[in-house]
Amino acid sequence: MTTPRAGCAVDADGRITFEVPRAGGLRLLLRLRPKKGQPEEGLHVLDLATDPSDEGRAQAVLGADPVLAEGRWDVYLLQGTERTRLRPGPRDLRALVDGQLRERRGPLAVRVPYATKDGFLAVRTWLRPAHAEVGRVDVTDRTLTIAARLHGSPLTEDARVELRLRRDNGVTRTLEPLVRADGRAFSYTLDDALDLAPGIWDMFLRPAPGAAPIRLARLLDDVADRKEVFVYPGAGVGGAVVRPYYTVDNDLSLEVKRTG
Repeated sequence: MTTPRAGCAVDADGRITFEVPRAGGLRLLLRLRPKKGQPEEGLHVLDLATDPSDEGRAQAVLGADPVLAEGRWDVYLLQGTERTRLRPGPRDLRALVDGQLRERRGPLAVRVPYATKDGFLAVRTWLRPAHAEVGRVDVTDRTLTIAARLHGSPLTEDARVELRLRRDNGVTRTLEPLVRADGRAFSYTLDDALDLAPGIWDMFLRPAPGAAPIRLARLLDDVADRKEVFVYPGAGVGGAVVRPYYTVDNDLSLEVKRTG
């Protein structure tokens, strides 16, 4: 039996329209992929409606609400209790390509349909109270400069960037960002004045004193998994090689290795 395929299209508001072969009594199931060894928890069922322009197809719409939990949602056809996992058909993600250019309110709910490594359709979701969207990452021999834009939270003159050593949350380094005139965009530079111990450092923005830290990430486009796609060289900073990289969650971190 041929595994059915589902096409999908995303609009600028995050609404996803799925299109599948028409068959009686079927619905669409989105299942939050559980962590290894954990029970299944997140399920969301959508009704399928006949496409009036094509008698052989049916559509299901995932609206902007309800907001899906952050994670990876696998897509199935559902008939009674029987599930059939879907393979991806055409995906129209054009509305997501320039998503970083639009102002967003918090909380931010981001959805990106994608093909899994084993060839099935899934939707990657993020849910953040506020978000610092990474833009340019400029690496030279001796410096690393990162530009970003804050969504969903005000940015004050007393904002700070915090670098946290992952293996020890008590170890931090603080940088003063350059805040642009629009009060949203900011940038910061790592150079020889910064001494970082070897290890993995995660990057956060604290938009005001006492405010909750906001993870720096790149979420607002059509790329579900950046780690193997956006690969940066290292910079020689403070006697170490500092290489920026995206994590499996598309957050931006630093890998620091001593040179001697």
